[in-house]
Amino acid sequence: MRRLVRRLIAAISVLLSLTGLPYAVYLLLAKVWNPQGSPAEKRPAEPAVSIVLPTYNEERIIENKLEDIVALDYPMDRVEVVIVDSSDDGTRETIRTFFADRETPELTLIEEDERRGLAPALNDAYAEASNEMVVKTDCDSKLAPDALREAAANLADPDVGAVTGRNVDVLGGSDVEESYRDVQATIQTLESHLDSTLIFHGPFSAFENDEIVPIDPDSIADDTELALKIRKGGKRAVFDPAIQYKEASHSEFGKRRTQKDRRAMGLIRLLLRNRDMLGGYGLYGRVVLPFNWWFMLVSPWLLAGGIALATVAGLLAGGVFGVAVPAGVGLFTLLGSRDRLGPLQPIYAVFDTQVSLLFAAIKLCRGEGSAIWDVDEELRDAYE
Repeated sequence: MRRLVRRLIAAISVLLSLTGLPYAVYLLLAKVWNPQGSPAEKRPAEPAVSIVLPTYNEERIIENKLEDIVALDYPMDRVEVVIVDSSDDGTRETIRTFFADRETPELTLIEEDERRGLAPALNDAYAEASNEMVVKTDCDSKLAPDALREAAANLADPDVGAVTGRNVDVLGGSDVEESYRDVQATIQTLESHLDSTLIFHGPFSAFENDEIVPIDPDSIADDTELALKIRKGGKRAVFDPAIQYKEASHSEFGKRRTQKDRRAMGLIRLLLRNRDMLGGYGLYGRVVLPFNWWFMLVSPWLLAGGIALATVAGLLAGGVFGVAVPAGVGLFTLLGSRDRLGPLQPIYAVFDTQVSLLFAAIKLCRGEGSAIWDVDEELRDAYE
C-alpha cells in the first residue's frame, strides 16, 4: 500500500510539473525580455473605416453602443457602420431612429429574417464592408476614444494585417476575469513580439479589408479564426495594449461556465482544424501555437488527472482524511469565485480557465458546440 501511495505521489508530481512548466518558461521569457506595447511600426494614419456590428435583441443597449461609436476620436465622414441584425425586438427601429437625422457615419443595415449564427452574419457584413480598415466590435462593449486611431497606426505597418486590444476594465466588477486578462495581456504581448498572437477579442478587433477571408459557418471563435487565417496568409496578427475597451464578465463559478466554456469550445475546435500550421509560419507555428495547444488541449487533462490521483492517494493513505484534496479544491474554487483570494486571485483565474477548457473538450466530444447561444441579460445590465 505504501509503495502504491509513493508511486501515486510521484505521478502527481510529474503531472503537475508537466502542467506548469510551459507556463513558467513562457512567463520567465516575458519577465526577462519584458516586451512592451505593440511590435508594429506604428505611424499616424487615417484610413476609411468600416465598423462591423452584429446585433441580436440589443434593444436595451444598442443606442448606448451607437453613441459610443459616434463619440470616437475619428472623422465620422470616413466611417461606415455595417450592422447585421437578426433581432425580433425593437433593435432595428432604434437603429433607424438613431441614424435618421445623421449624415455621418454612413449606415448599412443588413436585415436577417432568421438567426443563423454569428459566423454567417459576420461573413455577410465583411462582404458589405467597403473601406480599407474593418473593425469588428460587440454591442456589449465600450471603446476608448482613440481605439480607431491606435488600430490604424498598427495596420499602417505593411507586415501587420490584424490587431486586437486589451480589456482595461471588466464591467460588473469581476476580479476573476480581470486577473486572467492581466495574465493574458502579458502572454499576448510576448506572442506578438515573437511573431503573432493567437487570441483575438470580440469587443475590438481590426483587420485590413484586403486580408479578410470567410470564416467557417459554424465558428464560435470568429475573431480568432479570422486573425489566424490572416497569419496563414502571410501577415502578422498582433496585440496592442494601447487599444483599450471594456466588457462585462461574471465571477461566480456557475455563471462563468456558459460564457467561458463556449469561448473555450471555439478555440479548441479552431486549433484542431488548423493543426497543419504547427511547425510552420515562423515562430507562430513553432512557439505560439504549440504553447496554446498545451494550454488548451493538454494541461487541463493533466491538471484534472493530478487532482484525481492526489484524491486517490489521500484516500489510500489517510482514509476519510483523503477528502482533504477535493475539499481544498472546492474551498479554493469557492473563495476564488467570490474574489476573496487576494494575491492568489490570478492563480485561480488561470485555474478557472483550465476548468473551462476541460469542460469544453468534454462538450465537444459529446457533439455540442452550437454557434447560436442565448443572450446573457444579467451581463447586459452593466451597459445600461
